[in-house]
Amino acid sequence: MYSTLPIRVYYEDTDAGGVVFYANYLKFFERGRTEWLRQLGVNQTELAAKENRIFVVKGLDIRYRKPARLDDLLSIHSKVTRVGKASIDFHQVAELNGEPLCESSIQICCVDAQSLRPAALPNPLKTLLNQLQD
Repeated sequence: MYSTLPIRVYYEDTDAGGVVFYANYLKFFERGRTEWLRQLGVNQTELAAKENRIFVVKGLDIRYRKPARLDDLLSIHSKVTRVGKASIDFHQVAELNGEPLCESSIQICCVDAQSLRPAALPNPLKTLLNQLQD
């Protein structure tokens, strides 16, 4: 199940050539994952405070296909592809009018907020994510 977040490209997102700076797609994808979790009722601030768990990026594979430009309204599509004991894999795509511009597979690791060592996903969250993956 994909979640979709609309994101407008602002001047600050572009480089000297007037296209989205490549690293900003990572920001767009971060927002997509965060808002997707929020729609599911998962508040990351509460997760850190109550469960002592935070998420960090463990790895990613990203492919750039076409540039986005100032004022474009992108659709950021996010879905879970795998849930592990302490990790979540996402597939994310930035599209413009249904055309893929940038695509990524991102591995997120759940860690203890103090030690930053891998820690198991809280059971209710893991159960919820398992129900949503393809």
